Amino acid sequence: MARLGEHATQQIVINAAPQACYDVAVDVERYPEWAGDIKDVVVEERDSEGRPSVVRFRAAAFGRSTGYTLRYDYSGAPERLSWVEVAGDITNRLDGAYEFAPVGAGDATEVTYHLEADLRIPLPSFVKRRAAVMITHAALHDLKARVEGARTT
Repeated sequence: MARLGEHATQQIVINAAPQACYDVAVDVERYPEWAGDIKDVVVEERDSEGRPSVVRFRAAAFGRSTGYTLRYDYSGAPERLSWVEVAGDITNRLDGAYEFAPVGAGDATEVTYHLEADLRIPLPSFVKRRAAVMITHAALHDLKARVEGARTT
């Protein structure tokens, strides 16, 4: 029987053009500088355009260090950046996407973050659901702080 993961989707408006938001999101090698839970990033493969396609992450989760590897899909770029998990030590699934939509004249962006997570850790469903929501919330707020902070420097 297939196990269903927890789904979470959240949006935030960032005061920058969609391309600026996309550029920060695809620069995965710099995530440890601004994404609070990301401790280390190793690009294992790049696509024909030199973009990271398979990336191994080390992150803080549930009071410990966890590792997972994601395969990125740029087919929707620059409006969408998506990924699927190819390996994880405490996750069976950590699939998601950022979507970037211009707001108004295009000087702001509505960023939508979708995540489907399936943890191997035996936890009650409501705890797993809360974890997925916390991940999306942190990802969006960290991205907003990085993009808006980068514009003022």
